[in-house]
Amino acid sequence: MENMDDTSGSSFEDMGELHQRLREEEVDADAAAAEEEDGEFLGMKGFKGQLSRQVADQMWQAGKRQASRAFSLYANIDILRPYFDVEPAQVRSRLLESMIPIKMVNFPQKIAGELYGPLMLVFTLVAILLHGMKTSDTIIREGTLMGTAIGTCFGYWLGVSSFIYFLAYLCNAQITMLQMLALLGYGLFGHCIVLFVTYNIHLHALFYVFWLLVGGLSTLRMVAVLVSRTVGPTQRLLLCGTLAALHMLFLLYLHFAYHKVVEGILDTLEGPDIPPMQRVPRDVPAALPAARLSAIVLNATAKAVAVTLQSH
Repeated sequence: MENMDDTSGSSFEDMGELHQRLREEEVDADAAAAEEEDGEFLGMKGFKGQLSRQVADQMWQAGKRQASRAFSLYANIDILRPYFDVEPAQVRSRLLESMIPIKMVNFPQKIAGELYGPLMLVFTLVAILLHGMKTSDTIIREGTLMGTAIGTCFGYWLGVSSFIYFLAYLCNAQITMLQMLALLGYGLFGHCIVLFVTYNIHLHALFYVFWLLVGGLSTLRMVAVLVSRTVGPTQRLLLCGTLAALHMLFLLYLHFAYHKVVEGILDTLEGPDIPPMQRVPRDVPAALPAARLSAIVLNATAKAVAVTLQSH
């Protein structure tokens, strides 16, 4: 019996120890699971921190590249500075020289290697053309008046300069693209004078006089410079003839495309409902003898305007 009691007591003790051991193992397993969860959380947190550092580093590198690009752009602008470093007195003298044809074509004539004067002349031509478009009530269906004026003037300057430079390369003329831009840019000084006068004084006869004199002088100046830098009569004829034709025709285009049509005078005399081809200038009766001279002048002016419009 005593042996049975001892055995039963030891078995109860063994069961208690086993139960305690199982609880300890469960606690250890729970602790290990908690550590694994903590590790996973810390790993996710570390990944997010690494990702944020990478994003910050990329943003820093992008900002650094933009800053270096800005500095390089300033350096490129600094490269263009010599082409615009010119005194106003030099620009004034070159403007006057652009209207005086040269006689000596046996050796290459000097061409200004700057773009300040030509660029200002192109902008001046844009302003004059915009004035003519506004006074002639020009309607642009697609785009604006400013965009049309800028596109026309800069398109002619850059496009014709590139085309003439290509012909000069084919004709073996001694001229660079920069010199061609300067030569054609200063050649627009005559166009500015002609258009400024004829846009405000609407007489076709006056325009033709200015077209031949002022526009012809500026064209002859450019032709003489190209002749001095080109060898061979055929090459000279091809190059200079093309430049002269384009330059003079461009002036005609600017005048007749955007000049002010003097139909308002006839509208006041005959009325806006009469077609232009049926308008006949009528005599304005003079109410007083003192006003007879002014009436005669007004009648003659109306007849001249009608004849001009019918001829065009």
